[in-house]
Amino acid sequence: MTTRLLATAAAAIDITAGCALIVAPTFVVDLLIGATLGSGGVAVGRVGGLGFLCLGLACWPRQEVVTAQATSALFTCNLLSALYVAYLTVVEGFAGYLLWPAFALNALLAFLLAGPAYAAARREWRGIHFPKITMEIVSEVVVSPKEKAETKSKSSPSNSRVA
Repeated sequence: MTTRLLATAAAAIDITAGCALIVAPTFVVDLLIGATLGSGGVAVGRVGGLGFLCLGLACWPRQEVVTAQATSALFTCNLLSALYVAYLTVVEGFAGYLLWPAFALNALLAFLLAGPAYAAARREWRGIHFPKITMEIVSEVVVSPKEKAETKSKSSPSNSRVA
């Protein structure tokens, strides 16, 4: 699985969780930990949903190379979420339908993102950056051999210089 695909999946899950918390925080909390929310809990749940939505949108890969910040943020969020969900189950005694699946999903994503996050942070620390792909490079690659031959025949030999 590529880092780009992994980051896209993790960001999509965060966006989905954020939207669910914004729309129906009491339903999500009931499914997740089996508890009810008061009016203050609904407001805080929606703020948390906005945070997940913003994290997912900010970490959505827009280029071929996923940034070190996005990979590290997704790794950290999934690791801390998995640890906190495990704490809620073991120490606090919460039991909801989606508590263990949420733990498993967050732990799996944290495990899969650990290597790419470490490699990206290490590249960033060493100052190694990937070149950006520009339209000129892409259009040069896409040009067919027929078009190249037409371009060469249009240029006059008297204007070209041989070094």
